[in-house]
Parts: sequence; structure tokens; C-alpha cells
Amino acid sequence: MTEDVRSLLNGTPLAHAATLLPDGSPHSVPVWVGLEDERVAFLTSPGSRKARNLERDPRISISLTAEDKPSTMAQIRGRVVQRVEGDAAWEIIDRISAKYIGGPYPLREDRVVYLVEPQRAWAQAFA
Repeated sequence: MTEDVRSLLNGTPLAHAATLLPDGSPHSVPVWVGLEDERVAFLTSPGSRKARNLERDPRISISLTAEDKPSTMAQIRGRVVQRVEGDAAWEIIDRISAKYIGGPYPLREDRVVYLVEPQRAWAQAFA
């Protein structure tokens, strides 16, 4: 993963995760993202459409746009390699939430974290 991609992940990018529906068509939704070691982390409800999609097929694509500079963007393609639950998930969720809203995640139930191993990641910025 390049430093430009890491920089976007460490900020508060506008991010969208695309997963595959059972019929193979894409399903894209906004997500909050963070970086855990060299893996992309995002949170969701364990019963959400994207969670169900990822349990069936771990492939995912995440697009990022810098919040303060929409001409700066990145694309990450990879696979979910871990689902984190319980206290370990809440530590990650609260770190991600602190970036986006300045404090702990307000809903204290029904959340898991997925960790994505990037297989391809690139970023670009336009003047």
C-alpha cells in the first residue's frame, strides 16, 4: 500500500465499499474506514447486506475521496481476511469513530469490524 493511500485512510475520507450481491451485481454503500496495521478496517452491522455479501464472497472494493479535497482519491481492491467482534471490535470502532465524529461510536450494540487485505491499492490527486 502506498503512502498516499495510507494518508487517506488515516484521515476522514468519504469512502464507499462495493461488495457482490448473490446474483453477482454490485452493492455499494458509504462506510467509515481506518487503518489497522496494513489492513483496511470498517464497521457494519453483522446482519447488514454488505456483511451477508462478504460472508458469502470476501472480495471487496473500497473507493476513497479526501474530505477536504475531492480531487484526491484512492481505490483499494482486496479480500476480507478477518471479522472482529466483541471488545476487540469496539476498540477499533471507537478509534474510527473518534476520527469521524470526535468520540466513541454512539450505538453500543450490533456492530462488527471487517479487516481487508489489500491486493491492489492506488491513489491520485489532481491540482
